[in-house]
Amino acid sequence: MSGYSIEELKKVLAPVEIFGTNGRDCNILRLSIDSRGVLAGEQTMFFAIRGDKRDGHDFISDAYQKQVRVFVVDKIEKKWLDFSDAVFLRVDDTLQSLQKLAAWHRQQLKCPVLGITGSNGKTIVKEWLFEILQDQFVISRSPKSYNSQIGVPLSVWLMDCQSQLAIFEAGISKPGEMGKLAEIITPDYGIFTNITGAHQENFSSLEEKAKEKAKLFEHCKTIVYCCDQPIVDKVLKEVYCNLEPTLFSWSFVRSDASLLIRKKELERGVSLSIDTDHGEETVTIPFSDAASVENAAQCLAMLVALKLQPSDFKKKFESLVPVAMRLEIKQGINNCSLIDDSYNSDINSLEIALELLVREAKSSRSKKTLILSDIYQSGYAEQELYERVAELIHLRKIDRLIGVGAAISAHAHLFDCEKEFYITTDNFTGHFEDGNFRNETILLKGSRAFRFDLITGLLQEKAHQTVMEVNLNALVHNLNYFRSLLDPSTKVVAMVKAFSYGSGAAEIASLLQYHRIDYLAVAIADEGVELRKAGIRVPIIVMNPESHGFDLMIEYQLEPNIYSLRQLRQFNEAVQRHADRLVPVHIKLETGMKRLGIDSDEELKEVIAIIKKSQNLFVRSVFSHLSVSDEPDQDEFTQYQFNRFMHLSDIVRNAFDYKIIRHILNSSGIERFPEKQFEMVRLGIGLYGISAVDQSKVQYVSSLKTTISQIREVRPGETIGYGRRGIAKGLSKIAVLPIGYADGYNRRFGNGVAKVYINGHFAPVVGNVCMDMCMVDVTGIPCREGDRVEIFGDHVKLTDLSKAIGTIPYEILTSVSRRVKRVYYQE
Repeated sequence: MSGYSIEELKKVLAPVEIFGTNGRDCNILRLSIDSRGVLAGEQTMFFAIRGDKRDGHDFISDAYQKQVRVFVVDKIEKKWLDFSDAVFLRVDDTLQSLQKLAAWHRQQLKCPVLGITGSNGKTIVKEWLFEILQDQFVISRSPKSYNSQIGVPLSVWLMDCQSQLAIFEAGISKPGEMGKLAEIITPDYGIFTNITGAHQENFSSLEEKAKEKAKLFEHCKTIVYCCDQPIVDKVLKEVYCNLEPTLFSWSFVRSDASLLIRKKELERGVSLSIDTDHGEETVTIPFSDAASVENAAQCLAMLVALKLQPSDFKKKFESLVPVAMRLEIKQGINNCSLIDDSYNSDINSLEIALELLVREAKSSRSKKTLILSDIYQSGYAEQELYERVAELIHLRKIDRLIGVGAAISAHAHLFDCEKEFYITTDNFTGHFEDGNFRNETILLKGSRAFRFDLITGLLQEKAHQTVMEVNLNALVHNLNYFRSLLDPSTKVVAMVKAFSYGSGAAEIASLLQYHRIDYLAVAIADEGVELRKAGIRVPIIVMNPESHGFDLMIEYQLEPNIYSLRQLRQFNEAVQRHADRLVPVHIKLETGMKRLGIDSDEELKEVIAIIKKSQNLFVRSVFSHLSVSDEPDQDEFTQYQFNRFMHLSDIVRNAFDYKIIRHILNSSGIERFPEKQFEMVRLGIGLYGISAVDQSKVQYVSSLKTTISQIREVRPGETIGYGRRGIAKGLSKIAVLPIGYADGYNRRFGNGVAKVYINGHFAPVVGNVCMDMCMVDVTGIPCREGDRVEIFGDHVKLTDLSKAIGTIPYEILTSVSRRVKRVYYQE
């Protein structure tokens, strides 16, 4: 894209007021709403969007520091006028202006556009259509699942004159949203995947939601949909019965559909057959689950609607893989971290992945390394393509590039970092020496044909087959949910003690820091030191400080919980010896839990006197713990704690002439007693996906998975495991799993108490759980050695597992051993 001038953009965004350097010669190629991700600021227009918790206007200075000079705002602050070389375009609504600009940009480009909506499957269908059609067309598409009021305009902006086809998805959560997205996308073709209860809270019925989604297709030539879904079928026929779009329906059962698709289960996968003018045509997919079959059928129907021959794409269907809509972060060899985004490679997704590489490397203070294959079907001439790649690498200050492929190797001269090149993946693996990779954050970005999984296998730390998968998107979702319950000014402390509830402290803390958490809290000083060494700069509270760790706390700027006179005197002595600055402390009040804390007015006044006398101490916050905030039948006691807390905290606040933060709410307290949020709250188990009020509002962050090591037949009456506690009642098939109580899988889960999930079926644990393994009954379950097993996650609920042995989710999560590898992933 050649970019747009300020004069062009002013006309598009009109009415607009201009402040600053009016005639500056800017060429806008990029749009940004987040100052953290700004790249090539001199080519960027920054839109200051107001959100529920953040206001983009607060980050104008940050964006200016990154060389952004063109800003779209809805107000003008005097301090911005000091930015003498910047241009400010004041509009009434910055989000509407972003959408308006994207819609105008869409109209400048005449390639056909496919819009996809529905409750489920939008991203899968989009990515599979890209995989199937990318050899035929140069395709622009939504990055990942950018389908919101902000994501859609940012996606459409990525279209350029090279595009021969664009595929965008559109999602909504309330009435009135789809009309705005339809004006931006204005699709020529549409796919309506399905309608379910997802995001139903703002709609009175599924039919109302379907009608809202159908607004996307108002200007379409053809709409593809499955008429086996009665609501979708009814709504589309009602809305578009006398309008231009052609309804192209497909079905697995209805002969009156535009296309009847016959499916047949195979030993490995499913075949989909249709009748065409050339006779029967069949494609095969390597999946058999209902969702994947439906998604593949949508793709097949779209090909027919586009008058393409399915027989030309047979190999594409056969080689479809599950869409890895996530970047996986894994532990690598020699203190390296791997960011595995090797399922595809294109210029737009490369830019997104490089941003994550920079962030991860910054948090670990490590070298930034990119392993990149040739990029196929970009639509650019090779020279222009690799000039763009080189620019991205230069702007992100990547330290080391390893190029794999003939094309990128031929353009080695364009790259100005440490570099090496290999013609093939085999060439790279043949020259691989693990000593050449040390203390690096490594991004793997490769087209599928290059089999970068072979490189991942070399660079990944060899470890246990049992892994804890940590969904970073879910963690951000949970953070935003709890933030939505708070006033914008209320601060949040995120609890990352106990290895972040088993999820991995440094990685979780880094993500929270990126999302501007106000405070972190750890249990002991060593945990805080570990975070500081990992590059975490956010203020950190130590909840259970010990006197032998005081010097470390002062050195690494960790803030102690002060819970007794004796402890305060010890910490004050350490501060007098070592501190040359003011040191914040947090006073813990005992209001009913009978654990740590100061519980009398007299003791509290002595604490205040010591702090006021000290030249180096000041009170940052005063806080307490609720005992039963998640138990409605004990709300009377919780109210007693609130009253006691307010009494004691007032004593502290009235004693000092500066503001002191108060916090008492935990996760369940935030949900149940928002009126007591004071100035700050502490978010613990809720951040990791457990709600005391409505589990549907949060998402599980962690899932524990393993594989089947061995399967054996056991005859009736034979026994299984230590103590011969498992007894086969009939001819049984027993699978051995490499997870035991040394991994954190509690011994009480044995003998049928717990179940695991294998290939769509639940399998009970048989016999006693061993130290390093356990056995499950897979009789009647289709499985083989090496198949994946869910210990807990989407199907085996953490809450159900904890109830089965009479404990709480906290214990299950924090019991998972550190020898279990953590794998982090996000969209």
